[in-house]
Amino acid sequence: MIWEAFALALRAVRRNPMRSTLTVLGIVIGVAAVIAMVTLGSGTTARVTQSIQSLGSNVLIVTPGAQAGRGPGGAAVAGPAFTLRDVTAITQNVSGVNAIAPMASARGQVVSGNENWPTTIVGTTNAYLDVRDWSLSSGREFTDAEVLAGRAVCIVGSTVSREVFVGQDPVGATIRVHDVPCEIIGVLASKGQAMGGNDQDDIVVLPLRTVQRRMNGNDEVTVIQLSVQSSAITGRVASELTALLRERRHIIRGKEDDFRVLNIAEIANTVQSTTHVLTTFLSALAAVSLLVGGIGIMNIMLVSVTERTREIGIRLAVGALERDVLSQFLIEAVVLSLCGGLIGIALGLSGSYIAVPMLKVPFVFDPTVVVLAFGFSGAVGVIFGFFPARKAARLDPIEALRHE
Repeated sequence: MIWEAFALALRAVRRNPMRSTLTVLGIVIGVAAVIAMVTLGSGTTARVTQSIQSLGSNVLIVTPGAQAGRGPGGAAVAGPAFTLRDVTAITQNVSGVNAIAPMASARGQVVSGNENWPTTIVGTTNAYLDVRDWSLSSGREFTDAEVLAGRAVCIVGSTVSREVFVGQDPVGATIRVHDVPCEIIGVLASKGQAMGGNDQDDIVVLPLRTVQRRMNGNDEVTVIQLSVQSSAITGRVASELTALLRERRHIIRGKEDDFRVLNIAEIANTVQSTTHVLTTFLSALAAVSLLVGGIGIMNIMLVSVTERTREIGIRLAVGALERDVLSQFLIEAVVLSLCGGLIGIALGLSGSYIAVPMLKVPFVFDPTVVVLAFGFSGAVGVIFGFFPARKAARLDPIEALRHE
């Protein structure tokens, strides 16, 4: 009996293809929009997570300066830079730290023969690679003697290697960094883009003293990065670190810090939560189209009942029960809705697949969303098709037969 009702429903849909297409258009648009929003939102979240992980696990970043006022619109206020004595104090007094990397940065050109490339220059120690979970694709790290003496040796990122040494292994070559000739001793493995879209591989790493003495002309440490032993103690380490630096920088009680301690895990959670909320909000807006599509199905089913009143009367007159007529029109509404759901799923997934390269996010297929969207489209057919189906089932056979 059910299969008979399905056959009758499909026949009714094929009888008016244009009307059926226009009827399910709202369902198609709603399902496609929901799936596209959720898929792209999941891809964005995955991209953010990947970018955060590329910065290292359980990382704290300490920078001088503060933000005037509350909220994101506050202006940045400069603060005194750190020194290696601050780094030593942190190592001795803050527990739970795996590695600590002092850094001094600069921008400059790197030149080799006829090739040159503008890049980020970072002076640091081998601990920088430990904090960032960054390995070498070739070559070696700095020796202790090179770090202490501030020798002119460097490790280059994969982007610098590709742009300056096209198709060649740069290890052992000499490159001029900020007018300082440096021997390349290693190449960093590729990390890709960071959260802000910056290329993490566009970097040249030198010993800290080399950058301080021969490029910046001072002994300042502009950034301190720390790797914490466990995410469970990151908050405690951040608190100890803040208290220690306030003491060393002679900041009295009640006065704002002149430095910032950034917890990468907290930033990641905030960004992911924001992305999730935006995705949910946009998906909810897109789901409104499903309600519009449901109203369209109800409208067209009411028209169909009016057009087929005589047919319904004949069926009832020859012995069909009310539930048979009810199921016939209800299944017809569900078939329309599910057809729209299937088309919407195909459009949503294909549209997302086309869009992800342009947005530079991964394609994340979520079967749960597809199943929910398909089930919701079927529910729309049941909910909005029930009233017209009940109206058809309750027709008086005699009155229906008289209908012209």
